[in-house]
Amino acid sequence: MEVKKLFFVVFLLSGTGLMAQKKQPSESAVQRAQKKEERREKINQLIKQEEEGALIFNKQNAFSINLNTDGWGLKFEKGKYKTITSTNLMWLEFGERKHPKEERIPTLSSSGGFILISNYIYGKQNNFYYLNLGFGQQKLIGGKGNKNGIAVSAIYGGGITAGLLKPYYLEVQNQQTGLREEIKYDGTNEALFLDPSAILGKGGLFKGFGEMKFVPGGHAKVALRFDYGRYNELLSAIEVGVNASFYSQKMPIILLNKEKNFFFNAYAAFTFGRRK
Repeated sequence: MEVKKLFFVVFLLSGTGLMAQKKQPSESAVQRAQKKEERREKINQLIKQEEEGALIFNKQNAFSINLNTDGWGLKFEKGKYKTITSTNLMWLEFGERKHPKEERIPTLSSSGGFILISNYIYGKQNNFYYLNLGFGQQKLIGGKGNKNGIAVSAIYGGGITAGLLKPYYLEVQNQQTGLREEIKYDGTNEALFLDPSAILGKGGLFKGFGEMKFVPGGHAKVALRFDYGRYNELLSAIEVGVNASFYSQKMPIILLNKEKNFFFNAYAAFTFGRRK
């Protein structure tokens, strides 16, 4: 009888030990629980900041697609937090500026028994690209604590710009040899360059990049940015504003039109990025 009691006590103690061992969580489970709790706390902090209307961060990186009234642009932006309402900005933007009188003309031609469909811009002398390096500030006007959940900021600044003129090539039919050839405007071939009956289409896509001409200048801009990102760490915004650029010489784009070195446009940009 004593042996049975002893066996029962040993069995009970061993079973209790096994249950205690099973209930003790593993180290990996503890780490997962800690990470989950940290994520929950981070989200709660972001929600609290959003409710308070402040954009709290150390830096931000963003990309923009710009739709300009005279062309298009792609921009990369870096921001450095300065105060609760102020951020220092630096941006690099590349784009193309188009003349308001550009007109794309379709053409049909034959080669080797095939019908070729092409197009060209009548009278175009140069493609006008630009590269802007700018510095400025973003000032918070209204935080996300309002009813529509949108942070509104004013952006202003300026910097240097590089105007890049790439010769625009046309494919024409040589009146003497009857052969196809690619030409650019050089001041002596204006009659051929502007003769629709001789033009077969535009030149090759990369033709003229090796002859690009650099023209220095400066630029400035002011804008409003409407940030509708879900949390403060996400930058999702629409930006609207105006740009002004001035170049050290007049920029020839379309023949038979007045050349100028000052350009002014409006733009809308779709901006997306992250804050840290």
